[in-house]
Amino acid sequence: MKYNSITSITGEEQEGTIFKEPETTEYLRLEAAFAEWLRLLNFEPSTLRYGPKKLQEFLGWLESQGITEIESITRQTITAYFGYLLKRENQRKKGRLSKNYLRTHLTNLRRFARYLRESGQDSFEATFRITGSLYNIKAIFTRKEITDLYEATGSDTLGLRDKAMLAVYYGCGLRRSEGVRLDVKDVLFDRNLLYVRKSKNCKERYVPITGAVREDLKNYIECARPVLLKQHTHALFLSNEGTRLVGATMINRLNQLKEKAGIHKEAGLHTLRHSIATHLLQSGMELEKIKQFLGHSSLESTQIYTHIDHAKD
Repeated sequence: MKYNSITSITGEEQEGTIFKEPETTEYLRLEAAFAEWLRLLNFEPSTLRYGPKKLQEFLGWLESQGITEIESITRQTITAYFGYLLKRENQRKKGRLSKNYLRTHLTNLRRFARYLRESGQDSFEATFRITGSLYNIKAIFTRKEITDLYEATGSDTLGLRDKAMLAVYYGCGLRRSEGVRLDVKDVLFDRNLLYVRKSKNCKERYVPITGAVREDLKNYIECARPVLLKQHTHALFLSNEGTRLVGATMINRLNQLKEKAGIHKEAGLHTLRHSIATHLLQSGMELEKIKQFLGHSSLESTQIYTHIDHAKD
């Protein structure tokens, strides 16, 4: 099927307008039902929060075009909607919406279309392609910087936890929420695998753990975690209070490691994921295998790493 491209949009949609709550009873029903569907399928918190809002904007825009039935949506409708998005103002900062943000809208529309199909309702095809560079990854750790981060960890309880954290986010390339949600039973030492049960888009996957990654996880689980454990919990990463460690604390620990290692670039947990993907690509691993390793649903998401330009050590 032929795809429309973002470069082909020439419509005269309302510039700067941001459509809010739709008024059509059916659209209000669909908005609420879509939000509930996302919740029941256990999508990530960010998807639960922003998915319905993005759908709200789409449905509000449809109303402005006199489209009040889902069955009236055509390929040209989707193209015109992205023409509108391409022109509207960014609400948080000056300028227009980034292509990366447009891509989240496209993903959300496809997810909404999937909900409609699976619930036996009229649906549509979001056969649309956003061309050009989608991501602006500002920071990637070099291999030397990764080594420096590991060397900045201590040998005490929190130091062993820091090494395990680096093992999960760099060595296994997990997303922030995936690492936070890990339980001890998800580390399968007998199979040399890490089971990621609550991944993006509710897709589970297994990630290989070998060498130093295995050793760092084993040292943390056997030596450091028992010290932190104060109450019964399955959580892998524990705080000083013995509760499941939250992402904000992990980011703070990473910032402390960066400072100790003399690394001054802006970077977070996701930078570790970007870094391992880039290093694997530089080492010659096939793009398809990196896609499986990262848990991407499409090769398009993985291809961003072929465009990253940074120092190689």
